[in-house]
Amino acid sequence: MSFENIYETYWGNVYRICMGYVNDADWAKDIAQETFITVWQQLPAFRNESSVGTWIFRIASNHCLRQIEKSRRIPSGTIPDQVAEPIAPDIEGNIRLLYKYIGELNETDRLIILLELENVKQAEIAGILGLSESNTRVRIYRIKEKLSQKFKSNE
Repeated sequence: MSFENIYETYWGNVYRICMGYVNDADWAKDIAQETFITVWQQLPAFRNESSVGTWIFRIASNHCLRQIEKSRRIPSGTIPDQVAEPIAPDIEGNIRLLYKYIGELNETDRLIILLELENVKQAEIAGILGLSESNTRVRIYRIKEKLSQKFKSNE
C-alpha cells in the first residue's frame, strides 16, 4: 500500500482519535500530521506483523500520549464540529452529547471507545494499547455502561 493510499484511508480516523484525546482541532491536526510523518519515515521498515491500521493507530496513540504528557493540558467536554461527519439533524444532539461524555473519560478509556467507534477490532485495540483481549472487552463493556448511565441521568 502506498503512503498516499494510507494517508487517504486513515487520515479521518487518526484525526478523530487525536480529537478524542486532546479536544482541540489545531492540536489534533498537528498530532495527526506528526503521526503521518512517522508513518512515512517508518513505512519501509513496516513488517506486516499487524495490520497497517493497527500500526498507525498505535503510532497516533503514542504521539497523543506524549503530547499530553508534555503539555499536561487535557481539555474535556465537547468535541468541535470539525470532527463530526454530516448527520441527520434529529440525532445530532445525541451524538454531540455522546462526544461530550466521551471527552469526560480518562485518556485510555477515551482511546478505547474512540477506536471501538471507528470499528477497529477489539483484538487490534488490545494490541494498540498493550492490553489483553479479555481486558479490552471488559473495559469496552464498562465504558459503554458508564456512557449509558450518563445518557439515562440526562433524560
